[in-house]
Amino acid sequence: MSSRLVLVLGDLFIPDRAPTQSASWWTNQPARETDNHGERRKSHSKLTQRSPKPQDIPTKFKKLLTPGKIGQILCLGNLTSKETYDYLRTIAPDLQITKGDYDVDAPNLALSKVVTHGTLRIGFTHGHTIVPPGDADSLLIAARQMDVDVLLWGGTHRFEAYELEGKFFVNPGSATGAVSTAWWGEGEEPVPSFCLMDVQGDVLVLYVYQLRTDANGVETVGVEKVSFRKNSAETTS
Repeated sequence: MSSRLVLVLGDLFIPDRAPTQSASWWTNQPARETDNHGERRKSHSKLTQRSPKPQDIPTKFKKLLTPGKIGQILCLGNLTSKETYDYLRTIAPDLQITKGDYDVDAPNLALSKVVTHGTLRIGFTHGHTIVPPGDADSLLIAARQMDVDVLLWGGTHRFEAYELEGKFFVNPGSATGAVSTAWWGEGEEPVPSFCLMDVQGDVLVLYVYQLRTDANGVETVGVEKVSFRKNSAETTS
């Protein structure tokens, strides 16, 4: 397959974890309570209930994902709605999807797939079949079984990229910043993120887009670049 931009998305959960749903979600943070004088104070609770975050692809991301710039989309699962599927097809007609643990209405989706760009074999899977979840050794075994140079996986809603034993591993995170059932440290929240890959021969350049919100609620999109060369001793960033 000739070189072209490839969009990598994971765990969108639209609209399954939208704010209109009655189910609320929890995080490991000290709870805040109000005393009899109307003053705020900390409790000793480890679980705090928060208002659900809007579960749609952020507007600032959508402005970047314009038709004509992207040749292929690799969706790692938990798309969870036909409307989202139809939207992604407007970005690129070549939409490749693997089955996530919440894609119950799509039983025929494959658990993993392999595509070829340049000289690189790129495998992708949701990640719920990797045990323990996100374990580097287990991912390495999966990459060897699939005979791929690059393995994309999801499920954790957290961006990650690293090289191990000559193979490149990428988790794009969640483009919506959907809440995860995985353990998060105190004060941590999912950061909306997605990846674009540009492959030229045996070189893959990964562009990571993350939506950050400051204390005043102002959103900005940050971009980082990571490069991987097949058979190279190390990855540069």
